[in-house]
Amino acid sequence: MLQIFHQDNFSFSQNICSFEKFYTKKTKFIMYNSTLLIHSWARWLVLILGVVVILKSLFAWLGQKKYEKLDNILGASFVGFMHLQLLLGLLLYFVLSPVGLQAIQNSGMKAVMKDSNLRFWAVEHITVMILAVVLAQVGRSLAKKASVDVAKHKKSFMFFTITLVLVLSRIPWDR
Repeated sequence: MLQIFHQDNFSFSQNICSFEKFYTKKTKFIMYNSTLLIHSWARWLVLILGVVVILKSLFAWLGQKKYEKLDNILGASFVGFMHLQLLLGLLLYFVLSPVGLQAIQNSGMKAVMKDSNLRFWAVEHITVMILAVVLAQVGRSLAKKASVDVAKHKKSFMFFTITLVLVLSRIPWDR
């Protein structure tokens, strides 16, 4: 019985080693570029949804309109795409990107902080974007919990505007 268990473990170890051979630098490069492309294009959905939900919230708040199903759908879509962007960004930062956590591990925090390009990617971009996602989620939650429709629109407008300003401040426009 012990021998069978040992053989199963050995077989499992061989499979792990085979996977590591498969996961080459080329594979990681392809995964990095694919994920970065999706992350870069998804930002446009976030920006478009952000502008739409902010304008709709502003006009509904000032016009004292009813909070409708479309308002809820737009807010959920905006926050949902923010979360998708966060997941893609975390995958890039912790696993795939050479300018995320790997930059800090390879160069040290002191060197990263001295280099404005590395600092942007390894510290500023991720920190501000995580804060933006948190604010978007808090704003959506508070808007949903508000008892008065005008307050729902006001909270959506305020939190989503701050979120979009933060996002706009840390988007790498040259990519």
